[in-house]
Amino acid sequence: MKFLLGILFAVVTVVIGIFAVVTSGRVNVGADQEHSPMMYGFLETARNRSIEHASKDILVPNLEQAEMISSGGADYKDMCAGCHLSPGVTSTDLSNGLYPKPPNFTKANIVKHYQNEAGARQSFWAIKHGIMASGMPAWGASHDDDRMWAMVAFIRSLPELNEAQYTMLTTRIDSDIMDMTFDGDMDMSGDGSGMQH
Repeated sequence: MKFLLGILFAVVTVVIGIFAVVTSGRVNVGADQEHSPMMYGFLETARNRSIEHASKDILVPNLEQAEMISSGGADYKDMCAGCHLSPGVTSTDLSNGLYPKPPNFTKANIVKHYQNEAGARQSFWAIKHGIMASGMPAWGASHDDDRMWAMVAFIRSLPELNEAQYTMLTTRIDSDIMDMTFDGDMDMSGDGSGMQH
């Protein structure tokens, strides 16, 4: 009985101690100071296991389709590249200021985790639901699943792209440009003659 009371006392003491530390305001939450290795490992393990568990039943579509890869490019550029970078870009003001540092998706050793089905599910889940206190937004609030899967497909191909390919795959064609009609007075000749074609 004394043994059980001793364990109970120890647990209550630890809980009160943690509560006292947290409420004291002495825990530094600044993004410019790293966690201790033990705390970082604890948080990283909690994040990874949580995403693995939450994403285990997600069905992965065919992510090898060229149109899926290309359709995810513009969204990646608009929503992800500021943190997760692009070919030829090693850092941005945003990526430098975040802690923990967002993974650099232009690196093959980072993206290899997303090449299998479990990694694709986890990537999709993180894009859709975000990650608390990390700077990763929940894009599911404003985007449908097809767009988020397209971003996963694009991310998986990103390390293979050079700067020119990246630019080509991430350029968003504005429908106004596609629907543009030329005014009858527009000079289409290029020689200043005003000749229309």
